[in-house]
Amino acid sequence: MKRIFAFFFLMVFFYSHAQEKKDEPKYGINFTGFVKTDYFFDSRENYTIREGHFLLYPKERVFDADGKDINDKSSFNFLSIQTRITGKISGPDAFGAKTSGVIEADFFGNENAAFIDNNGFRLRHAFVKLNWEKTELLFGQYWHPFFISSCFSGVISFNTGSPMQPFSRNPQFRAQHRLGNITIAAAVSAQRDFASPLGSVSLRYATLPDLSALIFYESKNEPAKTELLFGAGLDYKMLQPLLTTTNGAQTFITNEKVTGLSATAFVKYKTEPFTFKLQAIYGQNLFDLLMLGGYAVNAITDSLKNSVSYTTLNNFTAWTEFHTNGKKVQYAFWAGYTKNLGANESILFYSNKVGGTDATARGANLQSVIRLSPRVVFIQGKFNFATELEHTTAAYATKDANGKLNRDQFGVITESENISNLRILFSAIYNF
Repeated sequence: MKRIFAFFFLMVFFYSHAQEKKDEPKYGINFTGFVKTDYFFDSRENYTIREGHFLLYPKERVFDADGKDINDKSSFNFLSIQTRITGKISGPDAFGAKTSGVIEADFFGNENAAFIDNNGFRLRHAFVKLNWEKTELLFGQYWHPFFISSCFSGVISFNTGSPMQPFSRNPQFRAQHRLGNITIAAAVSAQRDFASPLGSVSLRYATLPDLSALIFYESKNEPAKTELLFGAGLDYKMLQPLLTTTNGAQTFITNEKVTGLSATAFVKYKTEPFTFKLQAIYGQNLFDLLMLGGYAVNAITDSLKNSVSYTTLNNFTAWTEFHTNGKKVQYAFWAGYTKNLGANESILFYSNKVGGTDATARGANLQSVIRLSPRVVFIQGKFNFATELEHTTAAYATKDANGKLNRDQFGVITESENISNLRILFSAIYNF
């Protein structure tokens, strides 16, 4: 904690010092952010992150010895850990380009286990930019390219629409070039806080970063106060889940990898009274974006060495949002849907049992998740009150007479039952 305070003391000193030099450009750091407290109630147990704050979807039915559903339990919580501070840095030109940087942190922590990192001060974004007239280079940690920073869910909930909204911040190098109203961008990314099933090491062992490309069109009509944005993107990811396999006392090297190709399309239309947004994703192995999917074992390729081959678990996702742009009150409605499409090849089992690892998929027993979420925001200057309802329904695979999940050899759920949760959220937000 002393290091944190020392860091911000130095930043404030640097900023103040820069402001004192009247005859020079005002370089330094400008702090913005918000203080936010969330009060929420859930009608059921859910799969969540950090004390229930980051909600994904309701848990399936699990019965006790009396036949009662253990997860049919309501709860509440009050949390202020989303509170955030952002330092926007400006400095002199370099290489003929305008320079800038951002350091952003909050108190959400990096560990989900209780009492380990609750309220922990953690890095969100840290990047520098070089901006020429038409070209921009970004170095550092920022949103994954599938999180479209100019077209993302505006919900009050900390989940930002997950697991329908792609959600991940990645160390990366990104380049983009503007051709009139059209911009093309490409990025190479690693993984950190948000990683694939076995952690970021599985991407690193593949020795190929996550590769992304985007193209989008953007136009603004200032007199009419309208904006139009639409575009599409691709992402290619390769993982190597295991370095070795074992058979008894023997250990063998394995180089088996799994690859996934994903695509997204998005649109945003803004007028003075309202804004409309839409994003759709076809994803292969998007576990690291807090979405459904991952990968599974397709076959045992060598029984002597216990080596295996993999297949990706795929999903389709779409979300849309409509909100008003009032100065005092804003009304909005958000809806999202994600569906488990199964695998392209038959599945032998869902975890690396040969390697002794945990399951490598999120929501393998889910057919789909749907969420409907209206909200109202009351605005008075820098102070906001917001209330939001999240009704999330997860369709879980039922079991046959033998206790096996009703799904085919590709992992597609054939029979399901709906499990729902209602979250009632109230937030007090002070922006600075």
